[in-house]
Amino acid sequence: MHAAASIAGGLAAVWSLPALAPLVPALAARMGVPRTGAPPGAVAITFDDGPHPEGTPRVLALLADAGVRATFFLVGEQVERHRSLAAEIAAAGHAIALHGHRHRVLLRVPPPVVRDDLARGAEVIAAATGVTPVLYRPPLGIYSWPALSIARARGLAPILWSRWGHDWRSRATASGVAAEVAGRLESGDVLLLHDADHYSARDSWRTTVAALPRVLELITAQGLTCAALDQGR
Repeated sequence: MHAAASIAGGLAAVWSLPALAPLVPALAARMGVPRTGAPPGAVAITFDDGPHPEGTPRVLALLADAGVRATFFLVGEQVERHRSLAAEIAAAGHAIALHGHRHRVLLRVPPPVVRDDLARGAEVIAAATGVTPVLYRPPLGIYSWPALSIARARGLAPILWSRWGHDWRSRATASGVAAEVAGRLESGDVLLLHDADHYSARDSWRTTVAALPRVLELITAQGLTCAALDQGR
């Protein structure tokens, strides 16, 4: 009985291991999931969970004013609701990437459902933007072992991030987000922010919008530039 419980516990631990990848760089490396990827001398600002009817336009306006290209990891179900906004992101020259069709923790999703989710999300995004996503980051950055295999079989390149601002939290502040996500940068860093509050604290996108100008200032002050992630990688 104890042996069976021990085996079951071990299997559960192995199955859940990918959930630690966003927090443990060595594990992400063992899984073959990069945390960086911006060109030399640059960092990549990325936004998850959109598009959002209020947050995304304000983020786009700030990026346009600064002449900066970012990478948007779009959610298929939100693209279905805001197709023209997704098209606007692509038309502005930003990189388009896949965040899944539905925003679910993949450890709880069986492989056939993951396969369908990725296919539908990529199809919806491509139809709205004219761009077939190549980069893939799942909700919460949590892959499952089958999801990694399925994504790669579809030609999707998995990626995480190396800096984040925890901007989705209700207690987050603009100054705190900016300091955390851009305070100590290195060439190649991938910065994680959110232009939407569909799956996080209500109105958290407002904190992101308020933090973004300071984020851009900090990047420049450290002698770095901003670049979108390579969609052909």
